[in-house]
Amino acid sequence: MVVFADAEQEKRVDFLKKREEESLAQMLSHKYGVEYVDLSLVAINTDALRLVPEAEARETEAAVFGMVGKRLSVAARAPENPKVKALLAGLVERGFTPNVFMVSQESLKRAFSRYADLSYATESHAGVFSLTPAAIEELLAAIKTTDDIKKLIGEAVSMQRTYRVTRILEVVLAGGLALSASDIHFEPQEASVRLRYRLDGILVDVLDLDQETYRLALSRLKLLSGMKLNITNLAQDGRFSIKVRGEEIEIRASILPDNYAETMVMRLLNPASIAVQFDELGIAPKLRERIEKEIAKPNGMVLTTGPTGAGKTTTLYAFLRKVNVPGTKIITIEDPVEYHLQGIVQTQVDKKNYTFALALREALRQDPDVIMVGEIRDGEVAETAINAALTGHLVFSTLHTNDAAGSFPRLIDLGVSEKVLSSAINAAMAQRLVRKLCPACRTSRPASAPEQEIVGRHLASIVDRSLVPASANVNQKEFTVYDAKPEGCPECHGRGYRGRVGIFECIFMDAKIEEVLRTKPSGREVLAAARPQGFPTMQEDGALKVLLGITSLEELSRVVDLG
Repeated sequence: MVVFADAEQEKRVDFLKKREEESLAQMLSHKYGVEYVDLSLVAINTDALRLVPEAEARETEAAVFGMVGKRLSVAARAPENPKVKALLAGLVERGFTPNVFMVSQESLKRAFSRYADLSYATESHAGVFSLTPAAIEELLAAIKTTDDIKKLIGEAVSMQRTYRVTRILEVVLAGGLALSASDIHFEPQEASVRLRYRLDGILVDVLDLDQETYRLALSRLKLLSGMKLNITNLAQDGRFSIKVRGEEIEIRASILPDNYAETMVMRLLNPASIAVQFDELGIAPKLRERIEKEIAKPNGMVLTTGPTGAGKTTTLYAFLRKVNVPGTKIITIEDPVEYHLQGIVQTQVDKKNYTFALALREALRQDPDVIMVGEIRDGEVAETAINAALTGHLVFSTLHTNDAAGSFPRLIDLGVSEKVLSSAINAAMAQRLVRKLCPACRTSRPASAPEQEIVGRHLASIVDRSLVPASANVNQKEFTVYDAKPEGCPECHGRGYRGRVGIFECIFMDAKIEEVLRTKPSGREVLAAARPQGFPTMQEDGALKVLLGITSLEELSRVVDLG
């Protein structure tokens, strides 16, 4: 009974001390002319708490506990402390409006204790998911292969803590950046959810998540992307950004209803991946020199063609950087604007009220010198773009055709008169992306008989023989080919390939093409008329890159039909 009384008395004394401390804080709040708050009675906003690192908060004896838009509630034990004033000034510089509250030491302890529930990430309902420098450095250093991602996610799943889902998303997103993934796929199965990355154009399995973890992660991603949490039977799309080393990387998220759950794909729009210079696209020197002349002209149209994911946008952006000089007005019309270019006007269309055709007509009233139309989808856009090319504008655009020669019949099918094509079009280019062999671990060997026949046939058909390396004995079909090392190396994260490069073909307007266009030709007829120009087809360009050890024959066969 005595022990019980002592415990009760100690508890009572502790309670009175806390009440006294709260009363003192409340009294001091009147002295300093600030509001008082007891954080034991207030919910602490973890998104707000993350705005100030824990070490800085403890040193300053202040913590951000509330946030509505840009308005912050800041708890401080001594508001007049110079350190607190410096912290507030820093928040103002970041665009926030802080409101200071006087609190007791006990209230601050409660706020500081909440840091233990936070992971390394910072996320907000405004659609921004921030990785602190410490977190990104840690994860980028730790992740070298998909096995590393699997291990880190496994550790996070086993935590069974409130922040485990946030930690999983940190690893998934940082892993995508570390391995240069273009897309992250969550694919529900009957008993689990498969996580896959698209690395250099190939989907690679990472691991299987349990349904409950995925459900929690999906809700978090929906919230970040601005999607509706209560809709599960309709397709949705949204976007958010992640902050990495001060830069924002935008992520486009797409959801489709599936038999087992919603399937999500996130596209990572990393500015570094699109910042490819014209000289780095993989265009052969002779072809590059000719294209440079065409995009330097004051008017006309340059088309790039190919399927989705062929690198057309990267090529067009490289063209835009090349022609973006002082004194030139450039306007792009895109759906959506994926990457932002300095010094260029970029406008985004929608399907209902602001179409490509309408945006193009309005853009022409802005006195542009260069216009980029993201895609020619219908006759109205095609006709307007052609007219722009005929009236003193340089126009870049894309078409969905299989090859460069198919661009001309496609435009005719869209209703463009064949009589004006020769005056409007400067060049039509087709492209694909192939994975590059890792130069650190690729292996070489003599070509086998079937390989000699395939590669030799395409090398033999090249019109300009100066493009064929002297080391290739085409007549005897004796040459070396290169393979990816199956287990790879640290340089290529164990994949055998590192990065991608384009294979190209291009047809330029000349008298023979102009003549054949009068007959509403097929793609084969256009190609035949273009052969004397001497530029390789995609198959021939690919064969040259195989010969030079840039890519493998296996990879080239995956991307183009070698016959």
